Amino acid sequence: MADHESLATEVISILKDRQVVGPSGARQIAVDYLVRAVGTRVSFDAALVLEEVAAYRLTNDALIDLYIPKAAEHLGEMWMTSDLDFAGVTIGALRLQALLGEAAHGLTHEHVDMSNVLHALVVVPEAEQHFLGASVVAAQLRRLGCDVSLSINETSKQLLGRVECDRPDMILFSCARAAGLETICGTVKKIRQMCDQVPVLAIGGALSGITDGVREQAGVDLVTNTAKDVVGFTTKRKKALGLR
Repeated sequence: MADHESLATEVISILKDRQVVGPSGARQIAVDYLVRAVGTRVSFDAALVLEEVAAYRLTNDALIDLYIPKAAEHLGEMWMTSDLDFAGVTIGALRLQALLGEAAHGLTHEHVDMSNVLHALVVVPEAEQHFLGASVVAAQLRRLGCDVSLSINETSKQLLGRVECDRPDMILFSCARAAGLETICGTVKKIRQMCDQVPVLAIGGALSGITDGVREQAGVDLVTNTAKDVVGFTTKRKKALGLR
């Protein structure tokens, strides 16, 4: 009986620990569920997983902003510790991407002045393989009322042509590797040279959080992984310049 009581106490303790909200704001038990859902199932149904997530009382906003990125981070950690091979990580990331798309259908949009919608371009540079973070940012921007386009692995010439044609209010570069930063530096310089009204230029992603001097090196206006920061910066600059 004592052994059973000890085991029960240990199980309850573990469950309590997993229900605790971590520094990121995520509950570990929900993150663990997502990792299992995208990493261990033979078949995957994004709509079904979204329904099951409701049992954890997660809103679509929280799923996109917090839980999908945390699950992706966990998959990366499992690859680093050889608990998951590259194929498993790739499949898991693609499934998280599908879940993101499913959750985005249920997003609520903040009230915006439709006569003054901000146009955003989210860029995943050439040769980059990390696109999930950019998709998360795009979903966040749409929720904030922005008109969003995605540029994934386009050549510099293609990207510059898009900027010249669309004239976005802001361009957000996703960067996970030093090689990607070098590409972004060259692109930012060309954008500043060709545009009369240079859009707000921002950089985010894994590299932005671990490298000092990224803003100065890349020549961007700000470094952040938060879509609201870029929208706020762009709005203030447009007001200061008297632009509509």
